[in-house]
Amino acid sequence: AMIYFLFGCALIVITFVDIDFQVIPDIISLGGIPVGLFLVYWLPVSYKDAIIGIVLGAGIPIAVIYTYLFLTKKQAMGGGDVKLLGMIGVFIGWKGVLFTLFTASVIGSVVGITWLVITHKNSQSPIPFGPFLSIGAIAYLFWGSIVLDWYMRFMGFPVL
Repeated sequence: AMIYFLFGCALIVITFVDIDFQVIPDIISLGGIPVGLFLVYWLPVSYKDAIIGIVLGAGIPIAVIYTYLFLTKKQAMGGGDVKLLGMIGVFIGWKGVLFTLFTASVIGSVVGITWLVITHKNSQSPIPFGPFLSIGAIAYLFWGSIVLDWYMRFMGFPVL
């Protein structure tokens, strides 16, 4: 519980730094990866799931960034989001990364669209994604396994 408490504290710091400065501190995100790998022994995540979590956590946003860049010639998101999701993957594994990314995308879309409508900004206005990734990761810690088990049963798949 103490490890996840400190993980949550790191996510809270990242959230407010990203909101204020639109940057995710490498000292926390990149530094969290080796710390997380060291602490995996005491977490309910296997080393295999943690490594896959890093690869998916960093790989999916990289694929999104370069696909969007190729299609639009514009930047989709910053590199800090890549490193943050990699760090998240260490602590909660690959299933947590998928849950976090989906949850962050849904919440970020709702909040972002609402913010754009209320402030009358255009869709090119930057909105920090780190806070939504943090919310998704914390949501996974509390409810992720319950939601994933329900979803897998609902869809008729064996529970992972």
